[in-house]
Amino acid sequence: MLHSRQSAAAPAPFDARALAITIAWLRPGAALGQLLAIGAAIAWLRITLPLAPLLAGIALMALATPLAFWRLHDARPVGEFEAIGHVAFDVVLLAWPLYFTGGASNPFITLLLIPVALSAAALSVRGTAMVVALTATLYAVLIFRHVALPDISVHGGQGFGLHLTGMAINFGISILLLAVLIGRMRAALNSQREATQHLRERLTRDEGILAIATQAADAAHQLNTPLSTLRTLLPELERGREADPALREDVRVMTGEVERCRTILRGMVEYGRQQLAGTTQATTLGDYVDASADRFRLLRPEAALAVTVAPPQRSQRIEVQPGLAHALLNLMQNALDASRQNASSSVTLAAGLRDGKLEFIIGDRGNGLPDGRLGEAVAAPSAKPDGLGIGLSLARSAVERMHGELTATSDARGTRVSIRLPVAAGSPA
Repeated sequence: MLHSRQSAAAPAPFDARALAITIAWLRPGAALGQLLAIGAAIAWLRITLPLAPLLAGIALMALATPLAFWRLHDARPVGEFEAIGHVAFDVVLLAWPLYFTGGASNPFITLLLIPVALSAAALSVRGTAMVVALTATLYAVLIFRHVALPDISVHGGQGFGLHLTGMAINFGISILLLAVLIGRMRAALNSQREATQHLRERLTRDEGILAIATQAADAAHQLNTPLSTLRTLLPELERGREADPALREDVRVMTGEVERCRTILRGMVEYGRQQLAGTTQATTLGDYVDASADRFRLLRPEAALAVTVAPPQRSQRIEVQPGLAHALLNLMQNALDASRQNASSSVTLAAGLRDGKLEFIIGDRGNGLPDGRLGEAVAAPSAKPDGLGIGLSLARSAVERMHGELTATSDARGTRVSIRLPVAAGSPA
């Protein structure tokens, strides 16, 4: 399936909020690890430890975890200083048990590097410097001020070996955390790179559309004068030609076409005003689909348009921007042109709500999109002899501005182009 948006499964950028969430998820693991380490030291090594302050630190870490998730569940943005507060809290709670278990001589001292590495990936230089300064200060304090562990050399003369074992365990924990977290950051970086590339392509396409819009506005302004002149002169040509009914009929047709051109120009101007004002149209889904179908039938009376809207959803209240009508009209005209290449005039328009999204599906009986293109470039040549090659690009750009997605699938039965948009407002009337 071709699509015009970044996959929803792509990871989010590793920013201040992601840092706070990562720290919150690591906190229960740190509390459990400390409990296991204390249990092993007491049961296996028979070391007497100050249990009261150690368990108090673990309890504080456990209590802080649900509070952190409650805050991060809120949609409010997480600022850098708030993220620094999360990191500083955990750094202090990591240093707390180290103070009572040998200080800097504890083999698990290097776990203090994990918050620093995460901060360097998500925070600014100033924020990272604050975390580094705090960690370095705590490390220096732990060198000179700590509660010494009992001499474990009495336990079978294995003191240094046990220290090496602790270092090995610490090394394993460190490389596992770094591998997982750096892998996540790399995925976030790749996601940001893809999003940047998508944005660059969209800006390039929008620049082309803006250039076309500028030329269209200028053309509309210039065409208004000759159309007004024709509108004045055509009735004069009809006067005094009562004996020539063929000429009179031709003049009437020309007058109707001039009025149609003027209506189109007025519609262009009104559409531009609505876009600049950011106004939306409040209606029901059924009425909107019927109006779109009538507009298409008026422009292309030769089309055999089949409209499908689920009866329970026809009364669904929606708010739509003016660009959606033009996108639907462009796609339906493209669908008719595609069907006519196979000697068919069939076009289908289905609308409804699915998974909380407003969906429009336009189908044809054509041979599929040329080269799989779905309006990727404004300058792409049209596959139709009389086409301009910008219909799909205009539709795609309009849908993206409305925070929607434009997708297409092709098979032996033809092509189906789908527009999915958020439901702006309303519930069943």
